Amino acid sequence: MRASRTRQYVVSGFSWTWMTMPCRILACALALTLCQLVTQVDESALLAQPVAMNFVDVTAKAGIEFTHVNGASAQKHIAETMGSGALFFDFDNDGWLDLFLVDGGSVADPAVARQARHRLYRNRGAGQFEDVTDAAGVHHREYGMGACAADYDNDHRVDLYVTNFGPDVLYHNDGHGAFSDVTRSAGVGSNLLGASCAFADIDNDGDVDLFVANYVDPDASKICGDARARAYCRPDVYAGVPSALYRNNGDGTFTDVTKPSGLGRSDGKALGMVFADYDSDGRVDLFVANDLTRNFLYHNEGNGAFKEVGLPAGVAVASDGRVRAGMGTDAGDYDGDGRLDLVVTNFESETHSVFRNLGGGLFADATYESGLGPVTLPFLGFGVAFLDYDNDTDLDLVIANGHVLDNTDLFKSTSKYAQRNLLLRNEGRGRFMEVGRQSGPGFALEKVSRTVVSGDIDNDGDLDLLVSNNGQPPDLLRNDTNGLGNALRVKLRGRQSNRDGIGAVLVATVGPKRLVREVRAGSSYLGQNDVRIHFGMGRAAAADRLEIRWPSGRIDVLKAIASQQDVTVAEGEGAIEFHPLNRR
Repeated sequence: MRASRTRQYVVSGFSWTWMTMPCRILACALALTLCQLVTQVDESALLAQPVAMNFVDVTAKAGIEFTHVNGASAQKHIAETMGSGALFFDFDNDGWLDLFLVDGGSVADPAVARQARHRLYRNRGAGQFEDVTDAAGVHHREYGMGACAADYDNDHRVDLYVTNFGPDVLYHNDGHGAFSDVTRSAGVGSNLLGASCAFADIDNDGDVDLFVANYVDPDASKICGDARARAYCRPDVYAGVPSALYRNNGDGTFTDVTKPSGLGRSDGKALGMVFADYDSDGRVDLFVANDLTRNFLYHNEGNGAFKEVGLPAGVAVASDGRVRAGMGTDAGDYDGDGRLDLVVTNFESETHSVFRNLGGGLFADATYESGLGPVTLPFLGFGVAFLDYDNDTDLDLVIANGHVLDNTDLFKSTSKYAQRNLLLRNEGRGRFMEVGRQSGPGFALEKVSRTVVSGDIDNDGDLDLLVSNNGQPPDLLRNDTNGLGNALRVKLRGRQSNRDGIGAVLVATVGPKRLVREVRAGSSYLGQNDVRIHFGMGRAAAADRLEIRWPSGRIDVLKAIASQQDVTVAEGEGAIEFHPLNRR
């Protein structure tokens, strides 16, 4: 790891770029006074009181017209029930989150396969999205599964990777709203049943590398079910396949380093994955959620090598020593101790899992301690995300649920194909309470959900949600809650590090609390959240301190950062842009 270099800046969101110098000085002094006042109050004074959440389904109103083609057939091909993916990203750099929806296709019927079409929607502001798929040149290839996005060539435009049942596809963002297929020239394109993917700078060399989680060998000769009906096969019927790691060469091409990196195991059946520096050593590690095989935790040893430590770390299996049907995963500091914890979604009657980071490379299964045990027992989970949806400073959870068997009630009378999704409020001290039923019409829906990702689509300072559904339209859920706490959003611009600061760790000091967030390009299940870092601030008017630990090893410190704004921070330069949030 490079030696850390620390540089401090004193900035304030009150000093908008158009202010005169005397005004800036006055605003800076005002912000510093606010921060000093914040540090003199106890933690309870920072937190807004719990409010009744209101998530509204605005899919149709926003202009999103899409229905996932799963190609469901009598042959019950496994790919039919696993998709589809979705992500938030700002592909045109206009400051508004756009969205991408992955379509499936058909394994059995070419005519149905031709109906499938990915969708790229540009955010026009004012709550409206425009379908720009054809103009962008993002064409449907193979049977689509998931997606992730990052600026892999540091040209200030975010690129797009799509996983498939069949060869994956890398789309280079050419600017002016156009993409081109560069899969072959870039040297990527895993040719297996791809699931989740993510970009991360595994060697801290200033450009992002690419990991693709591959699932199983979908042998079409496998027939499952019983006398009542045919059914989709369990994953243990199929052989596992290795995932793929591509190292970025820095010239627009990648090298397949799966085997030398230690990530080429074929005894896993990967679905979800997340990069996270769980031991804070400055090198990003990798957690992989496997389906009915033990989960993998790959410690980054440096020099491009990873060591699998899932069993000794305590995250390979549940507390009963048994494997789970791992689907989606995310990492976040839900208990406020400064260490990144893990969450994994599993099959019905298994409970979803929470692994609390104890430090020293060890985790504890905190599923029941956290409150996730009983509430998740009836559900089959896929997408999952840590987020502060109510802006009270604590990380909450959202989980997308839906069964894999479209005839599950034939085999278990209490089981449901379409299920409601879960919203779990962090009550503090590392315990969650399920509040979905009280959180508006968006959480009253029962569908066959797969991906869930979060982002602020209207730049108003609260997090909205995008949920993809198998064989159904997606759900764009806008957070319309009144009375939420304050917020601060941070966008990074790497100089020595990669352009978007993927892998950077941000620590905001808000009164007595230290809020830890990490920049990621891929997580949940088949999807990706907004890469801009969102801090719920409670009642705090400002953050006393914001520390940014860049992948390059540099540490930048900013002081007196006012809330209710979007701040862009450049590596080694400090805050370079301020924009107020569009609060209603």
